[in-house]
Amino acid sequence: MRSFPNTRIRNLGILAHVDAGKTTVTERILFLTGAVHKKGEVHDGTTVTDFDPQERERGITISSAAVSCFWGRHRIDLIDTPGHVDFSDEVERALRVLDGAVAVFDAVAGVEPQSETVWRQADRHGVPRIAFVNKMDRAGADLEAAVASLRDRLGVVPLPVQLPIGREDGFRGVVDLVGTRAYVWDGDGLAETEVPVGLRREAAARRRALEEAVAELHPGALEEFCATDALTDGTLTGALRELTLSGAAVVLLCGSAYRNRGVEPLLDAVVSYLPSPLDRPPVGGGRVPADPRAPLVALAFKVSAAPTGRMTYVRVYAGVITKGDAVLDTATGRTERVSRVLRVQADRTEELSSAVAGEIVAVIGPKAVRAGATLCDPAAPVVLEPPVTAAPVVSVAVEARRGTDVDRLATGLARLVEEDPSLVVRRDPETGQTVLSGLGELHLEVAVERLRRDRGLEVAVGRPQVAYRETVVKGVAGVLYRHVKQDGGSGQFAHVVVDVEPYDGEDGFAFASAVTGGRVPAEYVRAVEAGCRDALVDGPLGGHPVTGVRVTLTDGATHPKDSSEMAFRTAGRFALREALRASAMTVLEPVAEVTVTVPAESVGTVLGDLASRRGRVTDSQVRGGTSVVTATVPLAELFGYATRLRGRTQGRGTFTTRPAGYEPLKG
Repeated sequence: MRSFPNTRIRNLGILAHVDAGKTTVTERILFLTGAVHKKGEVHDGTTVTDFDPQERERGITISSAAVSCFWGRHRIDLIDTPGHVDFSDEVERALRVLDGAVAVFDAVAGVEPQSETVWRQADRHGVPRIAFVNKMDRAGADLEAAVASLRDRLGVVPLPVQLPIGREDGFRGVVDLVGTRAYVWDGDGLAETEVPVGLRREAAARRRALEEAVAELHPGALEEFCATDALTDGTLTGALRELTLSGAAVVLLCGSAYRNRGVEPLLDAVVSYLPSPLDRPPVGGGRVPADPRAPLVALAFKVSAAPTGRMTYVRVYAGVITKGDAVLDTATGRTERVSRVLRVQADRTEELSSAVAGEIVAVIGPKAVRAGATLCDPAAPVVLEPPVTAAPVVSVAVEARRGTDVDRLATGLARLVEEDPSLVVRRDPETGQTVLSGLGELHLEVAVERLRRDRGLEVAVGRPQVAYRETVVKGVAGVLYRHVKQDGGSGQFAHVVVDVEPYDGEDGFAFASAVTGGRVPAEYVRAVEAGCRDALVDGPLGGHPVTGVRVTLTDGATHPKDSSEMAFRTAGRFALREALRASAMTVLEPVAEVTVTVPAESVGTVLGDLASRRGRVTDSQVRGGTSVVTATVPLAELFGYATRLRGRTQGRGTFTTRPAGYEPLKG
């Protein structure tokens, strides 16, 4: 068995808004750790982690890519995640298996919409983070403004541990406030020196401010600070680590990844402050510690169904997974054989004999494992909570242009869904069309292009359609439904009375029983709830799914012989359908928060265009001759917006979107 102490493993994700520079940060980490011998560039299409042809052509990360490297005596298993909102499900699956993360922010823009989204995703998974303010060499770079945006927009306590040396194009190094040393980069070389004379007073003041901030948050540091009026470097480092692991504060560093400045201290911070697998709480409700001697427990979080072979990415939480092992897929109940264990380096792999608790690897052999499945020792079954998959909001009809390709299209779509669970394929019963649904227009565009390139298919694609919903505006009370059926033999009888009202909970549906005296037994109450859920599939206004409804079962009656769970499920379904038809209903449409960045002279044109798309402007700021407009716009109005914006701003305008829920359809 290979042995690598899991105290020296860092399972790390790189999170950021699109274009904040996270792929460049990843490339510099790989270069400095010796994992690659030439620096890749996003604009040249030569990066290691963006190896897919579409990623290189578009200059964005589409799929999470895993790589491994060593920094000193520590191994870093690193996942570069997408920054575009359409691929946030990739981020969700990666965060499910990571122990820590580096959040990258643009020194000019600070916290941007998608960086806020991925930060909230990391919050949900309890992933400790450190922050790296990138692009300090850009015109308009402002570390203080970036720190303020973290505090204001993310609601965190940022603790800057560095002071930049030089501004904008003159940025050449940082002062480490913990070790009170300066790091200066000349070309690609790093020199460690004393703090420059001109910065010593400011560095001392910032070190003092850092000590005071840490003492306010950390009891041990407060005790030492009160006793000595200062903190030692060791106490400060230990306190910063504990604050990071608890999420009470965020250590913040700065640099310019493109110019290779600030990455070495970032790696030191990853080792010093972010957790090892042993620092994370046990998974599986506290029943699965990171112990190599325990029975195997691993979570599959990504499947790559390439033509050359099916590869399943797993995080090993306990035990050891070894070449030749038989493992149980608890999602299907099938036992699968592991034929190979691989360390992944983006599009390259390294053969391993085994992997131990705390490691992220890929396995070959399992034929039917899907993302989210738990793989474990067949003698000790365990089920881990799978990553949450976002509901699709945009759909297109797809069909093969040649009749001979119909079966190949079905196979290609099945493979897409296997690799990306946020894609959904269904058959429209009314039109007979095959409908592909996803998280955005770009998401579907990339999926269709993969069909064309990887499968060699000629595919016709319909106009995108959004996923509408229906909801209750004003409910009704006392809707009675009696289900009676008698056609020989045992009959069916169920009598229910329901109230319906609006509901604003996150899950979109609530059910309660107010029946007293045992008039409807508990098992029949559950059947009524199941029937109500059946009725939510298609609403009375347009057959759209129903959300935002609370149902209360207020009365009912049974028959001693003819009542059954099936009868009450049927009664629940028809009772809610009648109640919805009697309620005041409205159609909801998905909306997005759009952030448009344009030259100041184009802002009037952009505002007019947003108004024509039923957009509602919520914020407008000017940053050095550039206007940043934030608006809420119906998703249906955003199809083709990228082309329109480029045309109206001579190619100088950019925009990003993120889901903003549903709002009533107007007009």
